[in-house]
This record gives sequence, structure tokens and C-alpha cells, in this order.
Amino acid sequence: MLRAALEVIAERGFTDTRIADVAERAGTSPALVIYYFQTKDRLLTEAIRLAEDRWFAQGVGRMVAIPDAVDRLEEVITWICIPPPTVGPGEDDLPDPWSLWIDLWARSQRHPEVARVREEFDARWRSAIARAVADGQSEGKFDATDANGFAIALLALLDGLAVQLALGDPAVSPAFALETAMGFASRALGFGWPVDDAFE
Repeated sequence: MLRAALEVIAERGFTDTRIADVAERAGTSPALVIYYFQTKDRLLTEAIRLAEDRWFAQGVGRMVAIPDAVDRLEEVITWICIPPPTVGPGEDDLPDPWSLWIDLWARSQRHPEVARVREEFDARWRSAIARAVADGQSEGKFDATDANGFAIALLALLDGLAVQLALGDPAVSPAFALETAMGFASRALGFGWPVDDAFE
């Protein structure tokens, strides 16, 4: 049911998604969907949690396997700016995470249950970024700065870029988003980051 909900939300947007649409896609009844999730908001948050948990786990897993602090930070920024087409080897494709996040952001403004889930997801990404910065500082790769404050600023920048990416703004390509975010990080943390020819 959650995968069916993800597919329908990605196709139609949350506002135009009906419980009946999700039930039809899942091959079950609307009553059963309501039994498990009670509300449409809960169906949205649990469906997005399915995609977000897998995306986050694989992204952080890739990051921690990299020995160099700068490369680790670049990996997590790349993972956010240029999400891979699948969540992992052997997994089915999941919808574009940013299109789902836009629905989550819009709904969270007026719905406390959705807002709490949005805050949880943001806190998790900020924590991962702050840990990467703190590790880089202990390794002598990054300047002494407030790792938590940097993580808040970086994620806010990435979220703004992600909106443009999700909307298909021709002025904001994934390469531009990566270059912009890494440029901000290199200036804030005091490390060199040469722009690859592919991003010029």
C-alpha cells in the first residue's frame, strides 16, 4: 500500500490523490487503506518515510565508507543534489524524492502531524552533516566553526536548490546545485574544492 501511495502521489500530487486511487493501485479496498492509516495525512507521511528511510540510509552508508572528510561531505551533498535513479541494488525504482518533499513541505505548513515528520527528517539530515563536519574538524580538514549551525545553513541552501530542481528550472541544473553547495561549504569550512570541468 505504501509503494502504491508513493506512485500515485508522485503521479498526481498529494492534493489530487484519493484513498480510492491508492487502494485501486494496491489491489485492495479503500476501507482497508483507511483501517491501516486512518487519515490521508498519515498515508502521505508513512509513504514518504518508506522512500526517505531507504534514500537516507544508502546515502549515509556511502558517505561513511569514504576515508577523506572533504570527499565524505561532497558525497552527501552530491547525494542530495543528484539523487540516484534507484534506492539500491536489487530494489525497484522509487519516485523522485524531491517531488515527494514538496508535497510534504506544503502539507506540513497547516497540519501538525505532517510537520512533525518533516522536522524529524530535517533533523536527521542536519545531524548527518554536522557529524561529517565534526569528523573533518577533528581530522584537521575543516576550520573550527559551529558544525550544527553550518548543517542548518547548508541544508536550507540545498532545500532551496532542490525546489528549483524539482520544478525543472532551466537555470538550476543538478551540476549547478552541486557546484553552488560545495562552493558554500568550501568557503564556510576553509577547504579547497576545484570545480570539475563537467560543472563549468
